[in-house]
Amino acid sequence: MALNFKVEDLPVASVDAHLPPVASDRLNAGHIVKRFRTPPQWLPEIAVERRFVERAAAQAAVLLPLVQRDELTVLLTQRTDHLHDHPGQVSFPGGRVDPGDRDVVDTALRESLEEIGLHSRHVQVIGQMPTYTTGSGFVVTPVVGLVEPDFTLALDAFEVADVFEVPLSFLMTPAHHRWHRVEFGGVQREFLSMPWDGPGNDGRQQRFFIWGATAAMLRNFYRFLSA
Repeated sequence: MALNFKVEDLPVASVDAHLPPVASDRLNAGHIVKRFRTPPQWLPEIAVERRFVERAAAQAAVLLPLVQRDELTVLLTQRTDHLHDHPGQVSFPGGRVDPGDRDVVDTALRESLEEIGLHSRHVQVIGQMPTYTTGSGFVVTPVVGLVEPDFTLALDAFEVADVFEVPLSFLMTPAHHRWHRVEFGGVQREFLSMPWDGPGNDGRQQRFFIWGATAAMLRNFYRFLSA
């Protein structure tokens, strides 16, 4: 179902500035590795979107890549405008599970290599988040990995328009989490956005509108790290 509006133009209904950010001493590779080894009791805040397509659910996986710079960053992609599923949206690298994939980790790593040229030799997988079911019918497993910063990328120009990095600290601060409400497909829907102003792959400063499933999975990561 095509959107007949621009999501970035929708008014902001509320902002979660009342929630505390994840403490800085939890936003490092060592702490996050330990958290996956001994996870807290917690539940994802957002797990299933209202469906807006009639088709069988498809299994998918994405890589939530934490780049080990002076502070951790999250590597994200902007999809090209002509794709059938989620055109133009900000996403994690990833996609459908293929029959030849051993598991969702294999899917996430394979798709990351195919989409942006990120080789698995640069990625240390440290855990998985609970599945997230999109309104478009994908049951997505986020696979969390630490990424060595000496990688080079080669974008698949058919699927990926741009790549960029956002400090994890920015995304784990709920004052940057904005709620929107809209009637879509005859149903009142609510979604999160986390707009980020920063350089793209060409170094040019621009605004990236992180929203929908990607923002929801990041919100769940916030709940996991802050639990």
